[in-house]
Amino acid sequence: MPRITTSTKTVSRKQGMGIIRRVIPYLWPDDAPSIKARVVLAMFILVLARVLSVATPFLYKAAVDALVPAEGAVPPALMLGLGAVGLVVAYGAMRLATVGFNQLRDVVFAKVGQRALRKLALETFEHMHALSLRYHISRKTGGLSRIIERGVKGVEFLLRFMLFSIGPLVLELLMIGAILYYVFNVWYLAVVVVTIGLYIWFTFAVTEWRVKIRKEMNDQDTAANQKAIDSLLNYETVKYFSAEKREAERYDVSMRKYAEASLKTSYSLAFLNFGQSVMITAGLVIMMIMAAIGVQNGVMTVGEFVMVNAYMIQITMPLNFLGTVYREIRQSLVDMGEMFDLLGQPAEVTDKPGAAALKVPAGEITFEGVGFSYEPSRTILQSLDLRVGPGQMVAVVGPSGSGKSTIGRLLFRFYDVQHGAIKIDGQDLRDVTQDSVHEAIGIVPQDTVLFNDTIGYNIAYGRAGATQEQVEEAARAAKIHDFVVSLPEGYATTVGERGLKLSGGEKQRVGIARTLLKNPPILLLDEATSALDSETEHNIQDSLRSMGQGRSVITIAHRLSTVVEADIIVVLEAGRVVEQGTHEALLVKDGRYAQMWQRQQADEEKRAVA
Repeated sequence: MPRITTSTKTVSRKQGMGIIRRVIPYLWPDDAPSIKARVVLAMFILVLARVLSVATPFLYKAAVDALVPAEGAVPPALMLGLGAVGLVVAYGAMRLATVGFNQLRDVVFAKVGQRALRKLALETFEHMHALSLRYHISRKTGGLSRIIERGVKGVEFLLRFMLFSIGPLVLELLMIGAILYYVFNVWYLAVVVVTIGLYIWFTFAVTEWRVKIRKEMNDQDTAANQKAIDSLLNYETVKYFSAEKREAERYDVSMRKYAEASLKTSYSLAFLNFGQSVMITAGLVIMMIMAAIGVQNGVMTVGEFVMVNAYMIQITMPLNFLGTVYREIRQSLVDMGEMFDLLGQPAEVTDKPGAAALKVPAGEITFEGVGFSYEPSRTILQSLDLRVGPGQMVAVVGPSGSGKSTIGRLLFRFYDVQHGAIKIDGQDLRDVTQDSVHEAIGIVPQDTVLFNDTIGYNIAYGRAGATQEQVEEAARAAKIHDFVVSLPEGYATTVGERGLKLSGGEKQRVGIARTLLKNPPILLLDEATSALDSETEHNIQDSLRSMGQGRSVITIAHRLSTVVEADIIVVLEAGRVVEQGTHEALLVKDGRYAQMWQRQQADEEKRAVA
């Protein structure tokens, strides 16, 4: 599985073209003819704007020739029916029209670009939710969000600069080259071609060199920031060991390297800018000398001399940004490549074609010879057989690493079993849709994670479209309603990041209320109270007990005192069932469960004495 990185990677020409081909369907969607029409209109306006831009120097030339007519030449004012002032006004109007068409092009294309960005972002977001739990466990959430952010920005940059900068620049250069060839002669075209060729070669070569320097600078900047943040987060440790000077020295080493790389970046930028100016100025001077000789020899007018200068300046302005555009396009292709790599990650758990929805008339759950491992080298469950009858509460206990939580993950179909089968009312989970499985099972985890929103929102999350009355009814059943209404903002109280403004018990009760509102026929309690103190655990047990009434319940527990009332207690060890029965029967058997029970009782007695 590829790692998330933020470094600048190289993208081959073939890969770059592949990425661009993947973007094209978003710009030219078969199911949206109106978007295609906008693309065509935007391209037409773009061409029109470029034509006006290239034609503008002709009016400039005509205005100059009207003021300084060549001997024997017909003044352009007579040819066009305009005076010198009229030609200047026409020149200004054409420049204004060029700007206006460019803005109109942006307005027309804006909806196309934004639709493409929204579709790409939504597709990536949906795909992330479709990926398996295994994928998300091995990824960093911040890295995933950065992939989407950078990828979408990369698409935006590519659209803006390739369509509206590189494309128009190439079109304009071709038209100007044709004009110089037909209006003047091939030598003017040759000078432009050689100048632009050398300019592009120099710009790309130096930019490639600068990218490596820039990467070094960014790496040193990141290293310095990491050292600073790590040191500040460990402020007390630094003080304990009187290490302030050591930390300052470590930080200064990275800052010194950053400063050195930053200076190289500044020097290389100055070299790039000066080299570009040398080439453009050389081309401009050569063409102006050729035009000046033409005026002296009487084969060119002063207006044509000015027009040559105008075209060279017109070429120079967009070329000045070529280095930046080239570097950003390369980085955009890298960022988009990471996003498309994410889209290419296959979903580990998928629905079979034509899979039916799960039906739960009774709620019987059976694990039949289930074998599963996260990694080939480590088996978690081995030929597991387990049955939960309709309306029964079955507790699964055992030491850490015995596979207790894996049972819950397989039941919810975060993963598919590798051997055997899990069935609900006789239906293999692999033969039904994931959505229907998720709808049928309610989970109260060990640590309930809440959205950074209101208490009301978090409870209502259990059922789409739930009314306020239904939310409050679920809160009453979870015995949290009285606490919520005692708050100044009631159900509109925000819970903070991951619900950290609430205590552990309050969060669990919100989670219970949320699951009660969902009203599933099957309930999974995954060590739902193990992170709580004994008093809070005792209070919440009543809510959980009420919650399980009329439902098939699997409760995964660490504290055995919480499952003594279970219909069946299953003891797992190394992925196998070693014992099962009621609490009393297992104690009489004096086996593995009895040993665990005696050890926990002794520990609780010690804590009580202490």
